[in-house]
Amino acid sequence: MVLPVISRRRLLQQCSTGFGAVALATLMSRWCQSETNTKTQLPPGAAMRVTHHKPRAKNVIFCYMSGGVSHVDSFDPKPALQKLHGQPMPVKVERTQFNKNGQVMASPFEFRKYGQCGLEVSSLFPNVGKLADDLAVVRSLTTPVNEHAQGNFLMHTGFPFMGFPSAGAWCSYGLGNETEELPGYVVLQSGAAVPPHGGVSLYSNGFLPAQTQGSLMRVDAAEPIRNIRPYDSPEVQRHRLDLVKDFDRQWSAHLGGNAQVEAAIINSETAFRMQSAVPNLLDISDESAITLAEYGLENSDRELSAYARQCLIARRLVERGVRFVELSCLTRGIGAGNGPNPWDQHGDLERGHAAMAKQVDQPIAALLSDLKRMGLLDETLVVWAGEFGRTPFSQGSNGRDHNPFGFTVWLAGGGVRGGTTYGATDELGYHAVEKVATVYDLWATVLHCLGVNHERLTYRYSGRDYRLTDVFGNVLTDILG
Repeated sequence: MVLPVISRRRLLQQCSTGFGAVALATLMSRWCQSETNTKTQLPPGAAMRVTHHKPRAKNVIFCYMSGGVSHVDSFDPKPALQKLHGQPMPVKVERTQFNKNGQVMASPFEFRKYGQCGLEVSSLFPNVGKLADDLAVVRSLTTPVNEHAQGNFLMHTGFPFMGFPSAGAWCSYGLGNETEELPGYVVLQSGAAVPPHGGVSLYSNGFLPAQTQGSLMRVDAAEPIRNIRPYDSPEVQRHRLDLVKDFDRQWSAHLGGNAQVEAAIINSETAFRMQSAVPNLLDISDESAITLAEYGLENSDRELSAYARQCLIARRLVERGVRFVELSCLTRGIGAGNGPNPWDQHGDLERGHAAMAKQVDQPIAALLSDLKRMGLLDETLVVWAGEFGRTPFSQGSNGRDHNPFGFTVWLAGGGVRGGTTYGATDELGYHAVEKVATVYDLWATVLHCLGVNHERLTYRYSGRDYRLTDVFGNVLTDILG
């Protein structure tokens, strides 16, 4: 039988609907698979896709102030410190990190009220202060640890030592990702930024599948991620990846299905797509001059402009569907803390805190304003926090030691009610005394905003069901919108 010859044009005319059907079938297949996963027992590493309740936020931006910001010099004014300045502490002094304790120390920074809510903010944060009506400030957070590495691990993972998944990994694991071109959890660095004490383990996936770990991206480097530049053509790379994938699939089948092998396949595929996605992400030539100036990218202060780039890229990442983005502070020069803990001023606090606040105040305020202007703040939860606060009395003559007994964090955006203040410390800013909260409460609240019941987001490891909030945590319902 001789088949009739059909021209390419006639083939496309007759089959064009068919091509669309093929594309639709692919999209529907992914959707059906996603829906099916929510109704069956999820295999290790699978995401919920459908949340426990209606989410208010889809993404999280974590502005981590490593080193311990002084709450009594930033968002928790204490007039009593002015009255008692230079006098001995009128209450029992708990053991501190270095036990070189001095007298009561007044804040060298002036506070003023901002917004309709009348939130008092120090002169360290004039730009963030202008957005007071968007902030939910928690003034009664506590932590059981008093040392940087332990504090960093507890704030990131819910446990004071390494080996456990970071909050970003939990969010990526539980909710999945909205993009196939970028990881679900990205940690941004620029300039002289380095990981806080605890190192890259702070961004670990722990026992969760490897595709949930934090991916470090240095946003101002020629090569923002190691080996991101392709050395072969896409066709050669695709052929190589397909070959490796076949071997991995066979090995996974031999093991009876292995989550870590499957994670390696997912990571390889994501890395392949990132080769084109990352350069596009970091190319900010499409941003207006007004936007760049608002963030401070053109500022002569190198640390400010470097942090500003992180803030801008964070917005671009959540636009692209990345689930969790963490920003890193940069080391400052004289007067700042050490490299991993730039907010750690055991001496010369006034100069050190002023330098660090100058670095982050304008960029973070611009990030909040930009997200709000673009309609993204309603679905993006911004979290600002350090690992603990600082004492109301001096260390030496003009520094402050670590204070885990009461300190301040704030949230803004999806799910929280702006212009609110939660809890309080005593008149000296020493201990939380009203609506005392914990790090577990903070993450329970973040997960709640994402539509997740923190008690139900678990992973069985070594015979136990683990979660980000360990066996603790209550949602801070008073700050929810």
